[in-house]
Amino acid sequence: MSKKQFQPKKLRLDQEYGTSRHRWNEGRYRIALVYPNTYFQGMSNLGFLTVYHLLNQRDDCLCERFFLPEADENQLVSLESGHRLSDFDLIAFSVSFENDYLNLPRIFGLSNIPFYSSDRDESFPLVLLGGVCAFINPEPLADIVDLVAVGEAEPILPALMTCLIGTDVGRKEHLRNLAKIAGIYVPSLYQPDYAESGGVLSVKNDESAPTRVIRQYLNDLDQSASRSFIQAEETEFGNMALTEVSRGCSRGCRFCAAGFVYLPPRERSLDNLLDQVDAGLCHRNRIGLVAAAVADYSEIKALQQGIIEKNGQISMSSLRLDALTAEEVDNLHKAGHKSVAIAPEAGSQRMRNYINKGIDEERILESVKLLADGGIKNLKLYFIIGFPEEQQNDIDAIITLTEKIAMIWREAGRKRGQLGHLTLSVNPFIPKPFTPLQWGGMEQEKTLKKKIRYLQSAISRIPNTRMNHESLRAATLQTFLSRGDRRIGKMLPALAAGQNLKQLCRKSDLSLDFYVTRERGEDERFPWEIIDIGVERHYLWQEYLRAQQEKSTPPCMPGCRRCGVCNETVNCC
Repeated sequence: MSKKQFQPKKLRLDQEYGTSRHRWNEGRYRIALVYPNTYFQGMSNLGFLTVYHLLNQRDDCLCERFFLPEADENQLVSLESGHRLSDFDLIAFSVSFENDYLNLPRIFGLSNIPFYSSDRDESFPLVLLGGVCAFINPEPLADIVDLVAVGEAEPILPALMTCLIGTDVGRKEHLRNLAKIAGIYVPSLYQPDYAESGGVLSVKNDESAPTRVIRQYLNDLDQSASRSFIQAEETEFGNMALTEVSRGCSRGCRFCAAGFVYLPPRERSLDNLLDQVDAGLCHRNRIGLVAAAVADYSEIKALQQGIIEKNGQISMSSLRLDALTAEEVDNLHKAGHKSVAIAPEAGSQRMRNYINKGIDEERILESVKLLADGGIKNLKLYFIIGFPEEQQNDIDAIITLTEKIAMIWREAGRKRGQLGHLTLSVNPFIPKPFTPLQWGGMEQEKTLKKKIRYLQSAISRIPNTRMNHESLRAATLQTFLSRGDRRIGKMLPALAAGQNLKQLCRKSDLSLDFYVTRERGEDERFPWEIIDIGVERHYLWQEYLRAQQEKSTPPCMPGCRRCGVCNETVNCC
């Protein structure tokens, strides 16, 4: 790589604090850690930063970072030393979003590495898939990667690295040995069975492979920190030090994959978090608290008070609407928050019951008033449309709820002499694997367009209120990729080149409706069920049925098992 091309990377390195750099000739096992999107996004990902830290802590490893190159760059090299992917022993992808699959063909192409694993011989590095996409549904990438890390990095990495380092057997035998490690899935040892009913199940074709791969998770979060080990300006959260508070969520929202694939819910101790806060405050005066449900942390008030006592400011990735207090709002205001986001998800109580949101309109409005009276200037509201069973009056309820919120917001603005803004983020429902709504389908794009136009027209008439929404084409693609099997892996290069998804499906003799919009039957087997996430299929199905029955009483916590006869719970979390 020329000095001119490497200069932007050097500037980034010079602006970072906490970067690990090892000599290339020290005989360490070399790992290329790839985030298949921009530096701006990748350096905001705590999982990516934690894996980088864990690997570089080892005496026998060297880990360097790769990001998606800028559009005008024609080479892909590591940030730390400028080496190419082919110079490493292992290429480890950290993938959090399915739409980033489309960046993989370019990454492989710039590196002159064959895209499909069957075309790579002993001279090429092994390719690993990690990140949350690896244990939601790895099958779309099964013919591309050599192995998959199913679960959290902390419990998987020690045994994985021991097996990888110093092995002198052939590639096929090496993969068989790797498949014996808990949480490692080797796709080439399985053969997909495309059933006549449409379902697909990967069945093992090698005795060394387990029937299902069990997701691994860290029992005690205090054993391993997860924070902004590298501080960098050029990121979404460059002005703060991120700290992971907990993993998992006990809420059980029926559409949310993160609420199920990270079970059981686990917390860090207060002392552990305050130690991480101390480390973060050495470099930033704002601490970003990160979790699926930060406000559910059992000692959230003590944690906030501890940060304030250390002269730190607080930023929270989520607010708990049903337990928001004036004290918490005051802390946000003191920390300089001018904007806050909340997620009613649905406008009507019927749909909030359907998704098991567990909050009513009265509490939503009370929380909004607390935020408005507490000096928060701007408010963002997250809504999802297109849930199964949704009706027109559920869409009208979004408008009605927004009007009520806007009235509270305007009144508070008049009192302080400055009107703020309301922003609605309205996005389509995407049925995700390992959720109760995985049996449902995404609503037809044509119907979603009508609903969005209807909402936009109504919201535009509410003062100081605006609405934005995700691209429906991007949402359809995400659904296709998140629910796909191995057959769609063959389409990724063409999709990455900009070819039309519907046309590609027709050329490939595949039905877009099969993957995206159809409702699934109870007994259909899913491609992602090669993975065991620790939640019983029967529980998820019963939750799907309860959603359709619009039960107003919340179910037992996810991960519990209900008897199908008496409906009593056993093995409760």
